[in-house]
Amino acid sequence: MLNIDLLKKLSAIPSPSGFTMKMTNYLKCYLEKLGYETFSNQKGNLFVKVLGQSNYTIALSAHVDTLGLMVRSIDASGKILFTTIGGALLCTYDGQYCQIHTRDGKTYTGTILSTSPSVHVYADAKTKERNMDNMYVRLDEKITCKDDVLKLGINTGDFISINPNFEYTKSGFIKMRFLDDLASAFLLLELLRDIKENHLTFKDNLLFCFTTYEEVGHGCSNLPDANELLVLDMGCIGLDLNCNEQMVSICAKDATGPYDYQMTSKLIELAKSHNLNYAIDVYPFYGSDGSAALRGGNDLKCALIGPGIHASHGMERTHIEALENTYKLVKLYIEQK
Repeated sequence: MLNIDLLKKLSAIPSPSGFTMKMTNYLKCYLEKLGYETFSNQKGNLFVKVLGQSNYTIALSAHVDTLGLMVRSIDASGKILFTTIGGALLCTYDGQYCQIHTRDGKTYTGTILSTSPSVHVYADAKTKERNMDNMYVRLDEKITCKDDVLKLGINTGDFISINPNFEYTKSGFIKMRFLDDLASAFLLLELLRDIKENHLTFKDNLLFCFTTYEEVGHGCSNLPDANELLVLDMGCIGLDLNCNEQMVSICAKDATGPYDYQMTSKLIELAKSHNLNYAIDVYPFYGSDGSAALRGGNDLKCALIGPGIHASHGMERTHIEALENTYKLVKLYIEQK
């Protein structure tokens, strides 16, 4: 049984791309308590290797970086103006609580708002476009000018994380920001726990990869000693797609091109023969750690699966059944190799 409390814990750790140290430190401690040795590369990707009986290595990746913001400037009145990290859907950020993380280790709270935040004051409060030029962070401190903000230690280049708003409903839905891709990272952690607790062994070596720059395009660009890569990322739901929130999605192609034919066919065969609830889809506006790995020149084959997630890069939602179907398919794949 999947331990959803662990996913809740992950959701509470700020980890926008470039500011993932708290997340990877948590994962390192968690995995070492399970008895694993971890190692990292220079940009902070975290790895765990599970030795098999062959010289063949299957890499399993999920990214732990999320969307976020960064302080772009501070205006004369003390409003914090921002730039986006990754492909934020800014209309969903209006009214969201956030945290500002300073370079000297302080954390301040605030709210992301439109520059026309009140219908009682601004005629365009309902119609103004929500973009970086029309939004700011209202800081929860007594400030009247830019100098007041600077004295707090807040400056250009500080990271801003958005509160996840985690909720697990009685009907089995998980609602939170950044299910993309903390849900998949959670599944890999659960698989590593399963391996230890049940003394599971496999024919091939397994390389678990928790990457830190996927949302900005280069998370898994360098992958040590792997023959193939199975990427776990979110499954798309919407126009012209087959997947729903109870399914595991198998991606045949995304915006960067098709995934490996043999790997993808094997995943489809396993899902079908084991009666998993699955869909095969083509994602129109999507790239993954697999895209980064192939573009980085790694000599490997690659496939992509993930739980169906609705409203990606906004207020996301999936169902426990999608997580279970994805978990089962990953485990079947590494057992069948």
